Amino acid sequence: MQKFLKRYTLQIKYTIKTSVKRSKLFSRILFILIIISSCSKEKNQFADSQVFRYNEHSNITSLDPVFAKDQRNIWAVNQLFNGLVQLDDSLRVQPDIARIWTISEDGKTYKFTLRNDVYFHKHLLFGKDSTRIVKANDFEFSFNRLLNKKVASPGGWVLQNVASFKAENDSTFIINLKQAFPPFLGLLAMKYCSVVPKEAVRYFGNNFRANPIGTGPFKFKLWVENTKLVLRKNPLYYEKDIKGKQLPYLEAVAITFLPDKQSEFLQFIQGNIDFMKSLDASYKDDILNTNGTLKEKHKGKIIMQTGAYLNTEYLGVYMEGEVKYPTKSKLIRQAINYGFDRKKMIKFLRNGIGTPATSGFIPKGLPSFNNQKGYTYQPEKAAALVLQYVKETGDENPEITITTNGNYLDLCEFIQRELQNIGLQTKVDVIPPSTLRQGKASGKLPVFRASWIADYPDAENYVSLFYSKNFTPNGPNYTHFKNEIFDNLYEESIKEVDVKKRYQLYQKMDSIIIEEAPIIPLYYDEVIRFSQKNIKGLGINPIDLLSLKTVRKE
Repeated sequence: MQKFLKRYTLQIKYTIKTSVKRSKLFSRILFILIIISSCSKEKNQFADSQVFRYNEHSNITSLDPVFAKDQRNIWAVNQLFNGLVQLDDSLRVQPDIARIWTISEDGKTYKFTLRNDVYFHKHLLFGKDSTRIVKANDFEFSFNRLLNKKVASPGGWVLQNVASFKAENDSTFIINLKQAFPPFLGLLAMKYCSVVPKEAVRYFGNNFRANPIGTGPFKFKLWVENTKLVLRKNPLYYEKDIKGKQLPYLEAVAITFLPDKQSEFLQFIQGNIDFMKSLDASYKDDILNTNGTLKEKHKGKIIMQTGAYLNTEYLGVYMEGEVKYPTKSKLIRQAINYGFDRKKMIKFLRNGIGTPATSGFIPKGLPSFNNQKGYTYQPEKAAALVLQYVKETGDENPEITITTNGNYLDLCEFIQRELQNIGLQTKVDVIPPSTLRQGKASGKLPVFRASWIADYPDAENYVSLFYSKNFTPNGPNYTHFKNEIFDNLYEESIKEVDVKKRYQLYQKMDSIIIEEAPIIPLYYDEVIRFSQKNIKGLGINPIDLLSLKTVRKE
């Protein structure tokens, strides 16, 4: 704790010297120091080596699980709350608060039997610093709240296929679906479906976002918004390791909110934070070689983890645009796909992090990944397709505009240069992320940069983007792609209980997408994590979920 205080004291001195304009930040940090100083006088002192520290450059907006939409919120909520089931690092569904479950033969009824040793975090609401056990009616309350229109949770769609749910008794919770939907268990692992205590929600109302009471491995301690979030170990947490030792190992988690990624990198290199996620252009060449390996100077100090990520980066094509626009033609859409070198793009612009998307839209990391022959770099073939388009339409100077935000400008400019070499004039339009999202949803952008990160570990999450009944704004079909054969396969797949048969249907749909080319796959992303050498037990998974219950600091 003394090291922790000393570090922040030095930061304050630096702040005073550099700029008076940062007085607001100084006040916030001083406030934290006062609280931490008072905490250090508690009987249960713990060393700084028992605190896991990381930075979240995008500010957390809520600690309420019904608003766990973005990764920044999901990571924090995952430390505080549990649901019926959870995913392991291989994305297999595992028990959580539900110790066992059964599914009816028709795939519509799910019966969950709850553990009897899961408690909500201690709080004055339950009596004088006491707690109570989680019961099935807590899930009934939590699910009703998720669907409550007044709450306006962005996660209500998770239960869209649910006909009813009820607590049969204290330990039995039953869910009935409208129709069989095999990926449903994976959906229940999402943080939206976490259990919350009705007493706390009713007492705090909208302020439950800043006063979370859950069942997770850590409990809420302090949140100074945009400055610092502190979580403490939950001494009543139910999970144990394989040796029977209670989790978590850490005493606390401290999250800062430095918005500048370069500053975050410097804090990490100096050892002031334990973990850093992702890779940013501002420091990628300082930490990685072009082949994706650590620079020699960092090898003895840093651990780097990489793995498949359920995220496909792509260019989307709006299929209902102007009739004369070049991308209305499949010839041009295929020419774009053949017309740029994905391998070179990954090597020089991503320092080897990512896999060129030369297969389908479904990414690596899913068992239904379709290792089909997609689009590779064939400039001669691409030029021939453009020439064929010119002959058929009389449009002698076809031109397209790719719309993106600033974070992906380098990728789009690379594609621009490559496409101009095959005779396709290309412009790049850079707009703010919020404007880009609105433009995609409203169909105002003929070609747009996009990505799709899986909400749950099933390829249905990806093929649903091209189902005609999911046209935006009612669903995620931003391209407005419509294909009768595809629609029939999709409707068949969501009813298919046999896993192998369902995967085959997904792969057939993926092949149709590649042939018709309403999208231009760029690359399958990778999870990349950097941590200090003394961090042990930090796993990695294809949905990039941060779990700290098994992490140690040595």
